[in-house]
Amino acid sequence: MLLKIKMMIKKNILVLCTGNSCRSQLAEGYLRYFAGDKANIYSAGIETHGVNPKAIQVMAQDHINISGHTSNHVDEYLTIHFDHVITVCDNANEACPFFPGNVKRFHENFPDPAKATGTDEEIMDEFRRVRDLIKVYAANFVKENL
Repeated sequence: MLLKIKMMIKKNILVLCTGNSCRSQLAEGYLRYFAGDKANIYSAGIETHGVNPKAIQVMAQDHINISGHTSNHVDEYLTIHFDHVITVCDNANEACPFFPGNVKRFHENFPDPAKATGTDEEIMDEFRRVRDLIKVYAANFVKENL
């Protein structure tokens, strides 16, 4: 019976980035997709910059809808017990607040597609490239940790 109860408890996962506009939004979308009902996925930023429309667009190209996501500040989640905190940029890793309890921290510094320059197509290519890196990371994270 105890095993059954333990298996029903969902993990809480926070993805943290600088502005909660691109990388953390992409990661939230893929973690939700791959984790299914195994986890509650949240994303936040050290700041809030709004969800980048290009992030919404590249996720839609991969049939993941993040258009309803919001850009949230990490302070909104300080009362939630997180099992895992994933920082997806060096700035967030350095500024990440302390979360009490047995929180496992993970870090991967993904390039910021919002800083891409060039033609519209070159910028979108960079968004797709980073999206694909995050997709692989999220799939592996779920396999290894959930």
